[in-house]
This record gives sequence, C-alpha cells and structure tokens, in this order.
Amino acid sequence: MEGNNPLSSAYRHALLEAIDDGFCIIEFIDGPHGPLSDYVHIEANSGYHRHTGIEGIVGKRLREIEPDNAQVWLDVYGQVLLTGQPLRFEQEFQAVGRHIEVSATRVGPVEMRQVSVLFRDVTARRRTETALRENVQRVQLALEAGAIIGTWIWDIPSDRLNVDEGFAVAFGLAPDRDLSRLSIADVMEAVHPDDRELLAARIRETMARGGTYAHQYRTRRCDGRYYWLEANGRVELTPDGVPSTFPGVLIDIEGRRAVEAERDRALAALRSLNETLEQRVQERTTALLEAEEALRQAQKMEAVGQLTGGLAHDFNNILAGISGSLELMKVRMAQGRISDIERHLNGAQSAVKRAAALTQRLLAFSRRQTLDPRAADLNRIVADMHELIGRSVGPAITVETIAAGGLWNTFVDIGQLENALLNLCINARDAMPHGGRLTIETANRWLDDMAALQRGVAPGQYVSLCVSDTGTGMSPDIVARAFDPFFTTKPTGQGTGLGLSMVYGFAGQSGGAVRIYSELGQGATICIYLPRHLGEGGEEDLPVPEEAGATPAPGSKTILVVDDEPLVRMVTVEVLADLGYSVLEAEDGPMALKLLHAYPELDLLITDVGLPNGMNGRQLADAIRAPRPDLPVLFVTGYAENAVLNHGHLERGMQVLTKPFAADVLARRVKELVGEDEERKRREAHRGN
Repeated sequence: MEGNNPLSSAYRHALLEAIDDGFCIIEFIDGPHGPLSDYVHIEANSGYHRHTGIEGIVGKRLREIEPDNAQVWLDVYGQVLLTGQPLRFEQEFQAVGRHIEVSATRVGPVEMRQVSVLFRDVTARRRTETALRENVQRVQLALEAGAIIGTWIWDIPSDRLNVDEGFAVAFGLAPDRDLSRLSIADVMEAVHPDDRELLAARIRETMARGGTYAHQYRTRRCDGRYYWLEANGRVELTPDGVPSTFPGVLIDIEGRRAVEAERDRALAALRSLNETLEQRVQERTTALLEAEEALRQAQKMEAVGQLTGGLAHDFNNILAGISGSLELMKVRMAQGRISDIERHLNGAQSAVKRAAALTQRLLAFSRRQTLDPRAADLNRIVADMHELIGRSVGPAITVETIAAGGLWNTFVDIGQLENALLNLCINARDAMPHGGRLTIETANRWLDDMAALQRGVAPGQYVSLCVSDTGTGMSPDIVARAFDPFFTTKPTGQGTGLGLSMVYGFAGQSGGAVRIYSELGQGATICIYLPRHLGEGGEEDLPVPEEAGATPAPGSKTILVVDDEPLVRMVTVEVLADLGYSVLEAEDGPMALKLLHAYPELDLLITDVGLPNGMNGRQLADAIRAPRPDLPVLFVTGYAENAVLNHGHLERGMQVLTKPFAADVLARRVKELVGEDEERKRREAHRGN
C-alpha cells in the first residue's frame, strides 16, 4: 500500500526532479511489427525535456517519435530487458539531432517489460572531441607536409617561452640556448625592425580579447637573411579574463610571398602593357566597325538593288499597260471607233489597280501603310472568310478551322488582316499542288521574356492566328529569306514575292510579329501574333465590303476638300460634284481656314494628311473640330503618316482613305460620314425600343 501513499509519491517525484540528467521508464508493448516491437514512455522527469527538447513524452511511443531509427533503440533496450544486465553507451538521437550518453537498467522481472533510462545530452562534448581530433589530424598532416616549421608554448604570467628546434632555426637562435626558458624579448630581437611594432600591437590585442591569433612578419636566421613566416596561435584566458597560456605554430610562407611578389611584378608589367594595348584594341575596334559598316552598306545596297529591280520590273509592266491603253484610246478616238475605247479604258484602270496593290504591299512590308485599326474578334473574321478561302484554295484541299474558346480581342485593321490571311492560305495552296489539308487555328498566347525575345515583341498577352498546311515545306535558307520583298520560289510570272512581305510588315506595324515553322517535306505553319486588346469588338466594327455601291447624296451637304496635289484635288471635287454635293476646295491648311470663315456651314472635311505651309491634315482637322467636335473628317493619304494620325487611334467621326482610290469607294465613304449623325440617332432610338 506504500506505493499509493501521497507522501511517498511526492518524495519519489522530488527525487526524480532533483536529477539534472534526463530520466524515463519505458514499457515494451506488442505492435503491428510483432511482439515487443515498440515501447511507450510511462514516466519521465523534466530533465527529459532539457536534454532532448521533447515535451510531454509520457504516453508517447518510440515509433511515433523516431520511426526511421526505432530498431536501433529496440535492440539496445531489448537486450537490457531480456538479459537483466545494465548497459551504458552513447547513441545519436536522430529525431532531435543530438548525441546522448545513456545508462539503462531493467525494472523488476522481465514480465513487467520495463526499463529505466538515465541519460544526458553530450552533443557539445562530441563536437568538441570531433573538432579536436580533426585539429590534431590537420596539425599532424601539416607537420608531415613540412608546412609547419616550428611550435611554441608561452606561459604568459611567467613570460616563459618553450619552443622546439624548428622555432629556434626560424628565429636564428644559437644552438646552445635553453629552448624551454626563453622570454618574448629574446625572440623579438630576431624580428625585422620594420615589423616589430605591428607584431607587438597584434600580440597585445590578442592577449586583451583572447582567442585566435595570426600574423605575418620577417625573422632573421643564422645566415643573416630575413625570411617571411606566419604565426598562428590561441590565447587562453582564465575565468576572470587574465591571459594564461599562448600556444602556436610557425608556417613558412617565404615561397608564397615570393610568388606574390612575382605576381605583383607581372601585374605591373601587364598594366603597362594595357596602356598601349587599349590603344591598339581601340584602333582595331574602329577598323572592325568601319568594315562592319561597309558590309552593312553593301548588304543594304544589295537589298535596295533587289527591291528596285523588282519594282522596276513590275511597274514597267504596269506603265506599259497604261501607256499602251492610252495610246490606243487616242488612236481609236482619231479613227472614230468610240466603241473600242471602253475596252482600253478598262485595261488602263486594271493596271492602275495593280500599281495601287503593289504600292500597298510595299508599304505593308516597310510598316508604312496607313492602318485603320479597331477591336476585332479573329474567330468571327475567320468564320466569315471560310467560304472565300474554300473557293480560293479549290476542292482538292480540305479547309479546317480550330477556333479557340474565350478568344481575346485584338486591335487591328480588319481589311488588312483579311488580306494577310488570304495571302497565307493561297501560299499554303501553292505548297500543296496535289491537294492536302489546310488548318486555320486561333489561340490565346502568354509570351514570357524568352518567347517574346524570339519573336521580336514585348512580353505579354497575344492572340495568334496560324495557318498550317501538309505541303512541301521549306528549307532553313528559304525560311530565312521568305519575308524578303520580291523573293519567291514560284516560276517567273506566277508570283510577285510580296505576299509574305506584306504579312510581315502588317504584323509588325500592328505591334505583333509573324513566324514560320517548317521543315522540308513536313509542311509549314505560319503564325501571326497580335497584341491582346482589352476592349470589346462588335458587329459595327466590321468593315463594309469595298464592292458596295454608292448613290448620290442630297445636294444640301457641303464638303471642304483640301489637297496640295491639283490633279487629285480636281478629280475628288468633280466626283463629289457629280454626286450632287456642294464642294469647296483649298490647297493647304491656312487657305482652308479662310474658306471656313466664309462658309461656316460645313458638313464634311476631306483632307490630305501631308500638307505644306506649316499645318498637316491632322492639325487642320483638330483646328476645325475645336468649335465643332462632331464634324466628320475623312483623311486621304498616299503614304503612311501613321504617327500624324496617332497610329490609327482616330476619334469618332474620323476615317482614313488610302490613295489611289476608286470613285465609288470615295462616294461610299462620304455617304457614310455625312449620314453618320442620322445613323447614330437611328441606332440609339432602336436600342431604346
């Protein structure tokens, strides 16, 4: 009954807590791993936590604490349980990263399955012992290698130095000197005069703080010469901070210092060489840059030659057609054969259209075409063009479209994009002379820094439009030149070589890029990457087909035409007058402003972008729209004054028309603009209903 006595229990607890070491009693149990395959802690003192860092150990199982190393402890404590023989050992407690010194004894008979464990944390001691062994090994290796040339022990309070023979040699001490009874002054005599003051200061500093010491200086040996050495030691302090002993070793660094001196001489020589070398390198670099610039100029001239050659070829054909048609018209008019004139007139107009298309493609390649961008849904554009593409490529080619769900909008000139897509599809058709499959695919793309660098664009979100074929493919050298103007692999007369050039320039001018992925015999994929536009695209954003006709407008509308080219201005004015409009004309901005004061009731401004006399077309439009912000404006341009037009970001009521233009196209655009207010009111009224 004594075991249940509270006083006895308190006495037992106080006794266990008085033990600074960790203490616990474990009880073996059967588990999933077999009989006696685990044990539980049934009692422990607070020292257990101090020596292991584990709190609340009572009730915890071994495999719960250290599952990966459980069998080691089971084997050791199991031996104590089964034999009854106490055991003392050291073991790493992996779960807490510590080494413990253990004394284990069985409690009672084996049937109780209990073992008492008394232990302490000896991690610091083990580390010290390990470091000491490593230090001894390092010193031994150094001595054997000849790096350490001497050792000393200095008893600081008695100022007695005990040195070995190597130390005596390094300091030039006489052979008959007692090496166990030297003073610090004795050895200081051998130190180089220039080094003594600093050496003494370093010794005083180390003695004041204790700990490690290292210093390099020169000593005189028996031959009278000074040699470099390094002294390494450690000052031991008493508990009250008084320096007691100062042991250390000497290391020969004469060879190292010689190498360093040689290195310093070499560096000095190299610096001297660099002074003249930099000048030679600069001269050579200048020569290389000049050669590179000459090569670049030659390549530029070659490209210009190729471009002008292609232009001359195509424009000579066009001019020959126009000139011949005009000559025949003149002859037929003189002959009175009026019925033949229309055929020659149509031929001349066809040649003019070819010239306009050629110019447009050249401007597209050079990223100088005038664009009219708007928010667009590529899926809708591809769907609307599916039938046209099918007719263009013929029945032998299967056309498949893969439209990405949730496709982002992009901001692009829809008409130019349609031209680019049709160009790519026709190129794909030509690469599949015996038929095949043409795939048009849209997708959302995130281009990181690397992907964007490869495509020559800024990182960010893009929409891709890819055209793939199962045709002949392209070799790497053809891929490298595919976007060059007038480069074509087709037979003479079957291609201008401007299709891909136009696509390349259009994509770049739209803030995107185009890439070719192809191998010979493996087909080709050409992808256009266009920046994502966060706005919405709608039906009203789609362009009206150019074939749409135009009917005369009411004569009550007044239009001001501004163009510095008299012939173009004359044609424009006559076309508008024939349609029943009241037309005013001016050759530059200042004259247009004077006319506006005389005729304030203006319904439309048609102006060339590039005007003389200090005011361009956009500045004129802004000046006129300042008091009348709703006045429609039609910009006419034969060149890409895209920066003047704010890169296509035009305000409501502004449109762009590119020269040369057909009369019916001009008429349709004018009708759209002068009737814009009425149309907008009609749409708003329709939405209200």
